[in-house]
Amino acid sequence: MASTQAHSYEVALFGEFFAKDLPAILNRITLRSESAHQMHAREVVFEPFDVSHQRETGSEPVLLRARKELLEPDPKWILFSCLKPESVRVYPEATVRPCALCQVTGDALSFASALGYVRRSQIYKRGYVFRRGMLVIQMFQQEQVDLKTQKPIPAHTDTLWEVEVKTAMPVRTQDTPMKAAIDAVLEVQLLMKGLLDLRRQDV
Repeated sequence: MASTQAHSYEVALFGEFFAKDLPAILNRITLRSESAHQMHAREVVFEPFDVSHQRETGSEPVLLRARKELLEPDPKWILFSCLKPESVRVYPEATVRPCALCQVTGDALSFASALGYVRRSQIYKRGYVFRRGMLVIQMFQQEQVDLKTQKPIPAHTDTLWEVEVKTAMPVRTQDTPMKAAIDAVLEVQLLMKGLLDLRRQDV
């Protein structure tokens, strides 16, 4: 299991745009994708219980995220974690970072706690999901959480839209050449040129 995770990577590009540009961007992505549907996801971020100690000793804590797509008929939690991106010198064109994920049946939040993690924050993401070959393209606005009800607060109409173009599943280098995954996200970067600036990021 450890060796598989060590060779599994997420390849991604990121962007953001103003709400006024939504129709044009939506049309271009839809026309060049194999499928599209609405999304409304809950995402809970966990950090290690000893996060302060890890930082004091010079270690960068590994965050754990739990995600559930609320619009699915029988939504399941997915736990995933990505490490620090590989150097820009090695992969200058896209964000490439070690990543692992697994689907959880039952209470993923309690499972994360049992692993030694504590909840740090949560957000909701509402928008659209597109599939294009090995990629998933998420386009969404973040919704904050009402502290009293724990329900999402609809995003303001002026809230920026965020875009994540990434491999749908972690790329296992023994199965898929890294170049193929990078080329796939760069194709999307090229087809969105002039409408949406997609770029790598180091966070």
